[in-house]
Amino acid sequence: MDATTEHVGDAVGTAVDMDDLMQKMAEHKGCGTSGGSGKASCGSGAGENDLPTEIWEKVKNHPCYSEEAHHHYARMHVAVAPACNIQCNYCNRKYDCANESRPGVVSEKLTPEQAAKKVLAVASTIPQMTVLGIAGPGDPLANPEKTFKTFELISKTAPDIKLCLSTNGLALPDHVDTIASYNVDHVTITINMVDPEVGAQIYPWIFWKHKRYTGYEAAKILTDRQLQGLEMLTERGILCKINSVMIPGINDQHLVEVNKAVKSRGAFLHNIMPLISSPEHGTVFGLNGQRGPSAQELKALQDSCEGEMNMMRHCRQCRADAVGLLGEDRSAEFTTDKIMAMEVNYDMEGRKAYQAMVEEERVAKVAAKQEELETLAGEQSDIKLLIAVATKGSGLINEHFGHAKEFQVYELSTAGAKFVGHRRVDLYCQGGYGDEDSLETVIRAINDCHAVFVAKIGGCPKADLQKAGIDPVDQYAHEFIEKSAITWFKDYLDKVKSGEIEHTVRGDAEIRQGALISAA
Repeated sequence: MDATTEHVGDAVGTAVDMDDLMQKMAEHKGCGTSGGSGKASCGSGAGENDLPTEIWEKVKNHPCYSEEAHHHYARMHVAVAPACNIQCNYCNRKYDCANESRPGVVSEKLTPEQAAKKVLAVASTIPQMTVLGIAGPGDPLANPEKTFKTFELISKTAPDIKLCLSTNGLALPDHVDTIASYNVDHVTITINMVDPEVGAQIYPWIFWKHKRYTGYEAAKILTDRQLQGLEMLTERGILCKINSVMIPGINDQHLVEVNKAVKSRGAFLHNIMPLISSPEHGTVFGLNGQRGPSAQELKALQDSCEGEMNMMRHCRQCRADAVGLLGEDRSAEFTTDKIMAMEVNYDMEGRKAYQAMVEEERVAKVAAKQEELETLAGEQSDIKLLIAVATKGSGLINEHFGHAKEFQVYELSTAGAKFVGHRRVDLYCQGGYGDEDSLETVIRAINDCHAVFVAKIGGCPKADLQKAGIDPVDQYAHEFIEKSAITWFKDYLDKVKSGEIEHTVRGDAEIRQGALISAA
């Protein structure tokens, strides 16, 4: 999945000049550690100076593997893999569903040939699109012919695009050599348990070696295959991200053990996601009333696991046919009828030139953050707080409050500004008018935040936010997020020291299920 001609693995799992890289990865099982805490120094928040060069080249413009990159680069998924070999109690694969945003949902299935044409069309229209992923709507490795045919076509016609695969891991050990042969350098495995007793509560059945298994036996086979596949991939230098769904009362505490298990087997990144379970989704958990976690519960679990390895905080739990920056979906622009009628001119040099401009903008953002961060040196305070930011991307505060479909959340402290998540919300502005019911849901979604940074905001929502104890901040419109957040936080600390304001701890917030319905 390298944009260069240097690949990690070949068809038989060996690699070109891999000794040094594998030694580095063996030392820290995929992520480095610093100090005595064991905390990883790589992961989604890592920069160029934090990683071996070979790994940086793989993640620097991958929006799912780099939190910094996700502000600037886009991804797309193609829905070529409809069949699945396991059943999850949180999953219901849906077709022809353009108004719902969650994994397993697509509007239309594609053939490998249609998918290849769509990739070229999207990449020509969105030059910052750098990654093609196959994530379903079933399991890509339960549909190996379609999956690898798609990779074959795209690697020939668009060799600058990174190739990604997401799998439940049941069939993974059987396909590792093929994955390596197609230079798929990023694989995501969904691992929700390493204890079959827990797994039996999540997976009703699996289908393996032409036989259906249920209960403890099914979960035992699944976890053994997942961990075996993870080890095989990391031995070949393929970067692995682990997705885990946090299910309160079932695996929430157990995910700490999952985190340790995948860390020890070389996982690069761990993404703990909230359960999506509403009755209208038709899943077992949705119908039996299984709740998802609150924002505070999710963050606490992520924070506790971060002592072992870095966490992915910017996941959007994308549809299996998502297109665009994380947090946006432009798939409606690229239906099969539209792409088949397009005259596509794949301009690789033009794409490179555009991405070079993106890198200049990115460097400027990092420099601005670092410059402002230096002004915090010497500040003594235990205060940590959250802020919400309305942004359309590029690391800028560039979205109107009423137009925001989500808010990015940062934790501020004397260490700086740290991205910790996002909150999807219902649009406040509907046809030019503010929807007060929507405003109430927005406030509940960011209720744990002390401030919300926006490019612009009207008088009515501003007053309601202030009444709720959330400071609406619009003086940093179109400026860099982290630089502005640090500036605001310094001023906040000064006001606390002077007694102008009293710092209070905010309450919990909702992870909105209804807000996962797309407005596109």
